[in-house]
Amino acid sequence: MTTDLRVLRPEEWDKWYGKLMLAFGGVDESPEERALWNGLTEFDRFIGAWDGDECVGTAGAFSFRMTVPGGALVKAAGITMVSVAATHRRRGLLTSMKRRQLDDIHSWGEPLAVLTASEPVIYGRFGYGAGTQQLRAEIDTSRVRLTVPPGTDDVRLRLAEPDADAVRDACEAVYARQVPTRPGMLARLPGWEGLPLLDPPAERKGSSPLQCVLAEREGEVVGYARYFTKPGWDAAGPKGTIELRDLEALDPAAYAALWRFLFDIDLTSTVKTYNRPVDDAWQHLVSDVRRCALNLRDSLYVRLVDVGAALEARTYQAPVDVVFEVEDAFCPWNEGRWRLSGDAKGASCSRTTDSADLALSVRELGSAYLGGVSLASLAAAGQVRELRQGALAEATLGFSGAVAPWLPHGF
Repeated sequence: MTTDLRVLRPEEWDKWYGKLMLAFGGVDESPEERALWNGLTEFDRFIGAWDGDECVGTAGAFSFRMTVPGGALVKAAGITMVSVAATHRRRGLLTSMKRRQLDDIHSWGEPLAVLTASEPVIYGRFGYGAGTQQLRAEIDTSRVRLTVPPGTDDVRLRLAEPDADAVRDACEAVYARQVPTRPGMLARLPGWEGLPLLDPPAERKGSSPLQCVLAEREGEVVGYARYFTKPGWDAAGPKGTIELRDLEALDPAAYAALWRFLFDIDLTSTVKTYNRPVDDAWQHLVSDVRRCALNLRDSLYVRLVDVGAALEARTYQAPVDVVFEVEDAFCPWNEGRWRLSGDAKGASCSRTTDSADLALSVRELGSAYLGGVSLASLAAAGQVRELRQGALAEATLGFSGAVAPWLPHGF
C-alpha cells in the first residue's frame, strides 16, 4: 500500500465527506444534515486514507459516554463514517484503518468501542459483537386499542414547536434523566441535541414537518414525542400514518398519555415505529399485539477494547466469580485469562493464572456486555465453551439485565 493514513484536517472535510457519500451510493445528503455532521466531527479522532490528493478511505470515532448495566456512564468510542473507495478494495485498507482506530482508542484509555453496521458481516472479524436490538412496529390503530394506567387522564398534553429553545431544552432534560436507566443509551454532548430535530424538507417524502407533543404535570415537562404525519386516503376514507421518531417519559402515566395521543390523531390509522427498545411497555398496553407487525433488527455492535476495565465498569445482576479465557487476535493485549468477581454493587477484573471456567472470544463478550444477549444462548451456538460445570449458568445470570439495552439513535 502507498496510501497515507492520517488524522483528518478541517480543510479536507468536504472532500473527505464527499468520498464517504460516494461510497454509500453517491446520493448526497441535504445541506442541513451535512452541516450537522460537519459540526459534530471531532477532527483529532477522525482519519482519512489518501492516495496522492485523492481520499480513498474514511473513518471516525466520536467521544461518547454510554450507560452500562448498573447505570454508570462509561467512555465509548462511537465508530462512524467508515468507507473504502471502490477503486481501493482488497488492499487491506479497512484493516489498516481498524488497526489504527483500536490502537488509538486503547491509548486514549477508552474501554469500549461501539458502532452501527451498514453490513454486519464486516465487523465480527475485528471483535465487534451485536449487543442490542431495535424493535420496529406497524400498529393498526383502527383495530388496536390501549388500556392505560391510573393517572393518565391527569397528564396535560401540549403541541409545541420542536426546535423552539425552551421545548428543545425540556425534551433534552427528560432524555438526560432517562439515560442512566437503560444500558446502551448515550449521554448527548452539546451539538447532539440537533440530531433528533433534523428535518430537511427535501427528505419528508410526503410527510409533515416534524411535530412535537409535550406531556406535562403541574407545569413540569414529564415526557415528549416527536413524530411526522403522512396523510393517506383510499376509497373508504382517510388512512394516514404517524411515523414516530422518538418518545421518552418519566413515568407510566405520561408514557401512556403520549401513546394514546398518537393512536387518536385524526385521519390516521397506523402508527409506525422504527427504533424502540425490545421490551418497550406499549406492547403490554395494546389490545392485540398481533396487529402491531413487530420486527426485530440488530442495532449496536460492542467491542471491548480493554477487557479488564470494561468488565469492571458495569455491575452484575447476581454474584459472579468466573475466569474467562479470552481470544482476541486483533487486540492481543486482551488475550488470556481474566478473573471477574462482581455483584450488584461493583466488580473487579484482573489477569490470573487460575484455570479457565469459560472460553470465548472478545466478540461474544461484546454481545453479552450490555445484558441483552445471553451467554447461554451463545454457548448453545458453540461460541462459548463451559470448562467448569455451573460456570455458564452463573455468568449468564450475572450478565443479564433488568431492562433490555437499547441505542436510541444512530451516529
